Amino acid sequence: MTFNRTFAGAALMAALGTAFAAPLAAPLAATDTAAAPAAVPAFNLDADVNRVLKTFDVPGIAIAIVKDGKVVATKGYGVRKLGEPQAVDGKTLFEVASNSKAFTAAALAMLVDEGKIAWDDPVTKHLPGFQMYDAYVTGAMTVRDLLTHRSGLGLGAGDLLWWPTTSFSTDEIISRLRYIKPATSFRNSYAYDNLLYIAAGKIIAEKDGKPWGDAIRDRILTPLGMDGTTTSQAAMLASADHAAPHSKVNDKAVAVKPIPVPNAVGAVGINTSAEDVARWMTLLLNDGKTAGGKQLISAKQLAEMWTQQTPMRIREPKPALAATKPQFAAYGLGFNLRDYKGRKIAMHGGALVGFYSTVLMVPEEKLGIAILTNAENGPAMAALYWRILDQYLNVPASDWIALYAAQEAAAHKEELERQGKERTARAARSSPSLPLASYDGAYEDPWYGKVTIAAEGGKRIMRFGRTPDLTGELEHFQHDTFIVRWKERSFNADAYVTFALNPDGSIERMKMAPISAETDFSYDFRDLNFTPVPTK
Repeated sequence: MTFNRTFAGAALMAALGTAFAAPLAAPLAATDTAAAPAAVPAFNLDADVNRVLKTFDVPGIAIAIVKDGKVVATKGYGVRKLGEPQAVDGKTLFEVASNSKAFTAAALAMLVDEGKIAWDDPVTKHLPGFQMYDAYVTGAMTVRDLLTHRSGLGLGAGDLLWWPTTSFSTDEIISRLRYIKPATSFRNSYAYDNLLYIAAGKIIAEKDGKPWGDAIRDRILTPLGMDGTTTSQAAMLASADHAAPHSKVNDKAVAVKPIPVPNAVGAVGINTSAEDVARWMTLLLNDGKTAGGKQLISAKQLAEMWTQQTPMRIREPKPALAATKPQFAAYGLGFNLRDYKGRKIAMHGGALVGFYSTVLMVPEEKLGIAILTNAENGPAMAALYWRILDQYLNVPASDWIALYAAQEAAAHKEELERQGKERTARAARSSPSLPLASYDGAYEDPWYGKVTIAAEGGKRIMRFGRTPDLTGELEHFQHDTFIVRWKERSFNADAYVTFALNPDGSIERMKMAPISAETDFSYDFRDLNFTPVPTK
């Protein structure tokens, strides 16, 4: 996933971690206040991170900064879990979700270097059973296409096959691609997806003859000394130093249960720390060479990863954030590409329940910044990386923390008002067209499979057959539309459930849509098209 639950977040500021990989270098010193606008606080890493913890209700943050081949800082702030005293430090593990995509791209680049694959090989050359909805796309899809979000699939299409935790295997997920209808023509436009990175991870596993996680460890983690990094949530949870996920439930930050997604490696499999991610950024900024001089990835293939593959639409930011508007935006191979103040930036975000992260590099400046959090708040990270970037690029400072806090509050208020208007405008006195028991039964979607609705304890309960945590109570909204409220409240993903009827009064189909615009797009309910399963 990527940043979508922008205004979800977690929790209270607490004790500070103090681990450093190296003393802070000169660029992190406080700015001359005379050179900055009077209203803008002088840059200070500790003060800025602590302010972010408090302003955005984030429990813990780990920061890694590398510059000119040296580690400037790997430091932790706040706590690993609310209500417990353990502080975040440079070794604390965080799930980094879609920041794993860069590792998948890098492993494929290594296979290209070794002559085992080519970027423009057909996917079917390496995965013979691979099949998309359209036969032409099946044959034309290349390894490069798997990484560039231009397949024609819609935003987050098929993510419910792996998210939240499902019983589908990786192979089943890849096989079900053939049932997902495209939203646009092939290579027409950018739309972020996860499923094709899962397929890319499968190619790595097939070529190396071992699971994706083992291949990533042997190819990247071990040579870089990223010994704390894990390729499974289970291994992370076995570590003595790991962060707990936090979400907001009813606008109150709480620690929530970890959500394992072992079938989605290739897209979201890495769990790492500030110290280890600093080693990763140092490799990438050193033209693919380790500190010891070993060439892990050729400079040629690294350049390909940071070359525009798919143009991205540039959206107009709010006036207060106008300085963040890029002149170009594109997706490379495992990285978003854009510019800021005349410099090219390669970056990516990651998001899973309870964890958001950003990894950002400015190749021209040999600068890398990573921000790992155990919360769900994109503005908190954006405020920090713009502050750090302004300092290192020696440009006039802005109080990004205040600006993003104001934008977050305004947007969240606007969304709550929109939802309130929907509730007010509904036909509250309307009734369902059918007796409630008539909506019970099994429904099937071509790519997901079955869900059921049944009376349980005087309530109507919807259950997704392959996703245990997608279980919730239906309540009537208006006419033949209901709301399903998931038992797992940390998802922040309640959805409308609407039934359409045939002329004879029987149910023709059932559709779903998220209630909130803040719901992460991986809850891709809109893509589901359920029809009743005939009773025998």
